[in-house]
Amino acid sequence: MNNSYDRIRIPRGLAAATLVMLGVAWAPFVLGIDAGPTPAIVQSGLYVGLFVLTTAAPRAKIHLVRTVQRWLVNPVVRLLFALNINPLGLAILETRGRVSGQPRRTPVGNGRSGHDFWIIAEHGWAAGYVRNILQDSEVRVRLRVGWRYRWVDGVATVRPDDDPLARQRRIAAWHPLRAINAVNVRAMGTDLLSVHVALSTPQERSQTTRPHLHSTVA
Repeated sequence: MNNSYDRIRIPRGLAAATLVMLGVAWAPFVLGIDAGPTPAIVQSGLYVGLFVLTTAAPRAKIHLVRTVQRWLVNPVVRLLFALNINPLGLAILETRGRVSGQPRRTPVGNGRSGHDFWIIAEHGWAAGYVRNILQDSEVRVRLRVGWRYRWVDGVATVRPDDDPLARQRRIAAWHPLRAINAVNVRAMGTDLLSVHVALSTPQERSQTTRPHLHSTVA
């Protein structure tokens, strides 16, 4: 594991992702859809600020992104899932808290391919769910099964040997929602890391029940 943030560095993919997000921010103004440049200027300041934080103070960026996700983004995503709505094409990963032992739920990009589910952890080894997985590899993933969203059991493995940028490209593969999520992960992240979840098959799901994964935690 490498938890050192002492030297200034630019993570692979960050510059390209920042340029893409700046292009998205300015596109409405350039195309005449937006009456003024103010929204684009604000968004540009945000992404440039995140870029600077990544290179100069990555720990501060992790704290900032975590706070926004915990109190603003994640509650909205969990509410949408409860209503069986998922406009962003995400999934929810449930791990067991390494200290509390209670279920912890985190919205993640949907990297499903058959019985394989891939996640690109934007903060690498510092991500809470990554540290939970190192303690207990049994997880659940909430994703679409048929017409509804259901919990699917799985076994997670952290894969430092896997190239997260190449994995993102395979996950996106012309899927617009996954591509948007990949760009956001790169822009918001500090140290990308691949996580693989081996999802249980329908036969295994009919034979196995894990009691601790039926608790609910906001």
